[in-house]
Amino acid sequence: MKKLNLHKKVLFLLPLLMAGGNTMAATKSDQLLAGVENFDILVLAMLFVLFLLFIAIMGIAFSLYYVVSLQLKKEEVPAEAVEEAETGWWKWFWQKFNAAKPMELETDILMDHEYDGIRELDNQLPPWWKYMFYFTIVFAFCYLGVYHWWTDADDAVSVREYRAEMVAAEQARDAYLAKMASLIDETNVEVASEEAALAEGQDIFTKNCRTCHGKVGEGGAGPNLTDEYWLHGGGIKDIFKTVKYGVPNTAMQSWEKKMTPQQIQRVASFILTLQGSNPENGKAPQGEKWEAEQ
Repeated sequence: MKKLNLHKKVLFLLPLLMAGGNTMAATKSDQLLAGVENFDILVLAMLFVLFLLFIAIMGIAFSLYYVVSLQLKKEEVPAEAVEEAETGWWKWFWQKFNAAKPMELETDILMDHEYDGIRELDNQLPPWWKYMFYFTIVFAFCYLGVYHWWTDADDAVSVREYRAEMVAAEQARDAYLAKMASLIDETNVEVASEEAALAEGQDIFTKNCRTCHGKVGEGGAGPNLTDEYWLHGGGIKDIFKTVKYGVPNTAMQSWEKKMTPQQIQRVASFILTLQGSNPENGKAPQGEKWEAEQ
């Protein structure tokens, strides 16, 4: 019954060891290959690392199985038979694989200190572990070379990633501004003071409004936009509303379906910059003198 339980434990540990190794390897793979484009050497190197990890995990699993089996044999068979069985190829391979001293020579590597009757062996690190460690050092230099040493600064992987992220950020910003611009109406509109916004407003005015209001807002078929008198209010919200909905029974049409809310905001903001410009041939004032509310 004892032998059966031990074997069950070993068989239970094998898949756990394999799963843990695969998880660690996958994590390292994701981290090492993140952002690396068209570099097959890194892929091959990572596959080699996974292969070494697989060998190491299998070695640990088989060694655990070997130790448990050996202990069971010692308990069930005579010592002479156990000693004879330990002289086979497996013992030679295991000692080379781990650089471990044979049990009969362990007295030569006993350390001096003792604690609670326990003494420690001064064994060397296993060769498989050391070779894996050396490989990680070499791989680290190769990895640094890909990112920093073997490429121009402007063509480095990190620089390309930065540029791609900046493009994505600009696209997200433009999408956000476009969404916010569509929410502008006569209740929340504010004066646009940016140079680019006013330039766009001037362009819209020149293309759509100069026919009635004159080239510089001096007035014509429509009222003068450069003085202090307004027919329908001279604040940014008033002008926005007038442009958006128009004025019934007049030549002032509604531009709601021809302009976006942001375009209406910008042309209304440009109109406000015409105040006090006093162009030649200005049309006589119409409406009432408008004063901003305090």
